[in-house]
Amino acid sequence: MSDAPHSARFTLDPDFAVSAVDPRLFGSFVEHLGRCVYTGIYEPGHPTADEAGLRGDVLDLIRELGVTALRYPGGNFVSGYKWEDGVGPKDQRPRRLDLAWRSTETNQFGLSEFVDFVRKVGGEPMLAINLGTRGVAEAIELQEYANHPGGTELSERRIAHGDKDPFGIRLWCLGNELDGPWQTGHKTADEYGRLAAETARAMRQIDPDLELVACGSSGQKMATFAEWEASVLTHSYDLVDHISLHAYYQEHDGDRDSFLASAADTESFIENVVATCDHIGARLKSKKRINLSFDEWNVWYQDGSAPTLSGEGRGEDWAEAPRLLEDNYSVTDAVVFGSLLIALLRHADRVKVACLAQLVNVIAPIATEPGGAAWRQTTFYPFAQASAHGRGTVLDVRPESPTHTTARHGEVDLLHATAVRDEETGTVTVFAVNRDQTRPLPLEVTLHGLDLTRVVEHSVLSDADPDARNTAAEPDRVTPHDGVRTDLAGGVLTAALEPLSWNVIRLA
Repeated sequence: MSDAPHSARFTLDPDFAVSAVDPRLFGSFVEHLGRCVYTGIYEPGHPTADEAGLRGDVLDLIRELGVTALRYPGGNFVSGYKWEDGVGPKDQRPRRLDLAWRSTETNQFGLSEFVDFVRKVGGEPMLAINLGTRGVAEAIELQEYANHPGGTELSERRIAHGDKDPFGIRLWCLGNELDGPWQTGHKTADEYGRLAAETARAMRQIDPDLELVACGSSGQKMATFAEWEASVLTHSYDLVDHISLHAYYQEHDGDRDSFLASAADTESFIENVVATCDHIGARLKSKKRINLSFDEWNVWYQDGSAPTLSGEGRGEDWAEAPRLLEDNYSVTDAVVFGSLLIALLRHADRVKVACLAQLVNVIAPIATEPGGAAWRQTTFYPFAQASAHGRGTVLDVRPESPTHTTARHGEVDLLHATAVRDEETGTVTVFAVNRDQTRPLPLEVTLHGLDLTRVVEHSVLSDADPDARNTAAEPDRVTPHDGVRTDLAGGVLTAALEPLSWNVIRLA
């Protein structure tokens, strides 16, 4: 710890802003992985299921969560996927081996079912294309099937399948994690860059106004990081709109201080990708700016050290919808998760799309049991609050904060914070995390040029037991509670942030 006074402060002024928030920053991700789709979103015969087989209890929770863009169908799954398998009469759809997750895919949920699901939760579809085992021809065939009004074989096939109106999908991912040796159809940067450019060019011949996302690195620690982005963008800079980032975090070997500082890596990752994009733009003498699609992010215990929702391990090879990656999240996980949201908002000038991976059961904020209940994990609350109150303009927050030294991220601030102003109402929401595990953190925020006179709410997610979790038996064990000693007087907000806590302070 430093010897500085143990308190934090910053100033808010509407003249110093980062950017308007693109609502798609509050996106999520649905992959054919484990029980995300089957017995998660889709379960015909469930007591709450609608006529399409979608679980009503899950739809209600997704609407409450406030997700916007929804990325589908993968993920690693997409790199071996034939989109044609998931359209048309269900009794004619083939069963396939899914190499990515060693599961059997029934294809009972496909493109039409996904679009119906997205419409019912009020989201926007974000469709990923298989550029692992397939290429340009299959991409434009999928685009024609999905988006062309009619009069061609593929568009008429969609109509014959019961979808008269085109799906109108505007946002497309050109493959997934093709820098990774684990990916079916793994490619070098030059191989992928050329394929992405060829695919983008062909898709724009059909519709020049699509938004296209090129694959960036699967993580900042990849040996090819930055070189991959530079090579891919050299091929495709003028043909794509975004480049993707993926990052997952977990606690290692009991080093909780480093885990709580995970967002330091997120911010570094974003800034390094921005630097690479802008370097290539300068080298190409282009006036275009490439934005970022952080379309996979979350806390994920990839070593399997986290408790799981059911206590069961991985399913057997080639099972249907096995229980995979069902991490059961703690209060500590939720605080880190909130900090990752803060990192995304702090870079809203370049992060225009972000997708929490994933939505239901698989490293997800929503959990279900087949034929049974659905409930909120601890991470549900930060996302729902950020989506509800993080729309508007991000204000520039430069805190003065006590620091501490972590093994993985060096010296970091104990306060991690941002603020968002609703331009229509003038209200401001402060999102703040106290990374100190044992001590409260007094906070003082000076308000300039903001006509704010009262604290509407100070919501806190913390617990005397930082490992507390919500389960099927105790679905409401962890919920937000009201903060105390929070005041706004004379243009100064004062608050005490509880140890190891996520805070939402709304001012009007």
